[in-house]
Amino acid sequence: MSKTLFILNGPNLDRLGRREPHIYGHHTLDDVRAMCAARTDALGWRLEFRQTAFEGEMVRFIHDAIDGGHGIVINPAGLTTTSVSVMDALKMFDGPKIELHISNVHARETVYHKSLMSAVVTAVMAGFGVHGYALAVDWMAHRLQPG
Repeated sequence: MSKTLFILNGPNLDRLGRREPHIYGHHTLDDVRAMCAARTDALGWRLEFRQTAFEGEMVRFIHDAIDGGHGIVINPAGLTTTSVSVMDALKMFDGPKIELHISNVHARETVYHKSLMSAVVTAVMAGFGVHGYALAVDWMAHRLQPG
């Protein structure tokens, strides 16, 4: 049976490549999607790669993962510090889940230091740039492969 990996992206990540490139780099979200797709294709997995600026839609994406996914990689972006709804939805997902941030949020303004998601995910990644997504897929492969 093929595995399905959900990679979920929050507000403003559709602006990658143009938004504060000194922090987030020059790669676009389409570049990130292609990088993740190459890795999941090589594994024979299905990729659900989504982005939203809306909290309720992110909750619905997580519900979709609950109903048909094996792992979640989530970059909640601006929802990280504010969304109890996203946190509650993540708590319902039984598989492995990674909270991912492109920048090292702990080296930035203090508003970014407290994540509601960190307490309910399997792992947290921050500061690897967009390459963190590839690392997250690789970790999921290790976690989800039998053996």
